Amino acid sequence: MSQEIQGRKFIPREDILPFFKPDVGEDEIAAVSDVLRSGWLTFGPKVGEFGAACADYLGVPCALPVASCTAGLFLTLKAMNVGEGDEVILPAMTFIATLTAVIHCGATPILADLDPENLGLDPAAFEKAITPRTKVVIPVHMAGHPCRIEEIVAIAKRHKIKVMEDAAHSFGAAVGGKRIGGFGDATVFSFYATKCITTGDGGLITTSDQAMADQLNLLSFHGMDGNAWQRYGDKGRWYYEVVAIGYKFHLGDPAAAMGMVQLSRADGFMARRAQVARRFNKAFASLPGLILPKEAAWATHAWHLYVLRLDAEVIKDGRDGLIADLGANNIGSSVHFIPLHHHPAFAAEGAAFAGQLPETEKYYDSAVSLPLFPSMSDQDIEDVITVVIQSVKSRII
Repeated sequence: MSQEIQGRKFIPREDILPFFKPDVGEDEIAAVSDVLRSGWLTFGPKVGEFGAACADYLGVPCALPVASCTAGLFLTLKAMNVGEGDEVILPAMTFIATLTAVIHCGATPILADLDPENLGLDPAAFEKAITPRTKVVIPVHMAGHPCRIEEIVAIAKRHKIKVMEDAAHSFGAAVGGKRIGGFGDATVFSFYATKCITTGDGGLITTSDQAMADQLNLLSFHGMDGNAWQRYGDKGRWYYEVVAIGYKFHLGDPAAAMGMVQLSRADGFMARRAQVARRFNKAFASLPGLILPKEAAWATHAWHLYVLRLDAEVIKDGRDGLIADLGANNIGSSVHFIPLHHHPAFAAEGAAFAGQLPETEKYYDSAVSLPLFPSMSDQDIEDVITVVIQSVKSRII
């Protein structure tokens, strides 16, 4: 597609509508202030409280808050003993952190194609990519819609492969009424500023395997047999032992306090996102050349992203033309994501996958993410709808 497309103005919008704006209020500010006054500036009691609350919300026995989703992905792979000589299968359509976690473990990433219906890893593509060296598969719940996780888990069990779900986009999403977080051997969530709930930065690892949970706890805090709370709290002790070579990947109390408030608002956030998505779908339903995001009957969509796909054979300049028109009208947008094998840092390995991921390439050439966040006003929503409709109608070939 041309990169010199001129946008056109359709609405008299003066201020900029960002692609995303976090919803943080006085309750979050007060909760963080209380923690700062308590003296616990890093790992303390709030982290454990937040982890327990997340476990209860997700319906899982073990939940460990960590510094970021990226840290959680790497830490979980280490707990699964992934290393040199191992292969890890993952979709090419995901954020780069999913890939770099594998590389930092010394393992070989194997890219597989996506399912065009839900944008997650295609189960058939996963099974086709399995070799005797495959140790872990990383299904990604893309944009907030669950992938076909039950099929993927069944395939993995037959081949004795571990399943680490990347649910960075999907806190609160569900399959058959069961929330994401307990289908695979472990699941990693993101609490980055743009995600379903936020701690500013941060993430969460969930598992039903107590032995893995103990290992994750150990590795997340230097491999020490006692954390800062245990050593310096009211019942603390000075002596500790480092029993494993670990990392400093834990969350801190200020972030956990913010997370507690955000967690209490999670259902409301999700309901508002779904409402915005329904308004978009209703408004765009009759436009030619578009593929609208859907929620499968078996799934509950978290609506982290609203991804619209445009057919460039029907709409002149396709996705890039719409992005230009949105920008000309002070409306932000984004593309999720540039496929992993398109990035220069992965060029050597990526060459092997060029032309072998047709659904990934087709999706990437057509996709644009529209603004979608809980605090969008009705006028914000109408502005997005107006620009999309006018842009598409004016570009029909």
